Amino acid sequence: MGSKEAQPYIVNTRLPEEMGSITASRQIVGEALATRGYQGRRGDVLLVVSELVTNALVHGDGPPSLRMRADASSVRIEVSDAGAELPRPREPGPGDGWGLHVVRLLSTGWGVAPAERGKTVWCELAADLTRIRPAEI
Repeated sequence: MGSKEAQPYIVNTRLPEEMGSITASRQIVGEALATRGYQGRRGDVLLVVSELVTNALVHGDGPPSLRMRADASSVRIEVSDAGAELPRPREPGPGDGWGLHVVRLLSTGWGVAPAERGKTVWCELAADLTRIRPAEI
């Protein structure tokens, strides 16, 4: 969403430091995507949200924060935590999980932004509007 960085967040919330935040974050994002009319694969967005929030809870420190910007064609998800250790992709599989591998595969871009107190892991997804018939837009 490069040129749309000035868009306000439509989700900007701190989540409890508990595994129930994964389900809560999916529900929050799902409702926000519906209000923005996102035309992409919502299931992909929800899976990425689950992975990023899970990583923040398991590998980060403190309660995570969830932010999202979206319109009909694109969505940006950001999950922050107070942990200083930056995430790194691992060999995907049952031992280390699939987290960042899934994020990388489903996103048009992703990265990590270190901060003074912690980090933000972000990703962007885009709807394939060429697959949508003109009457659907």
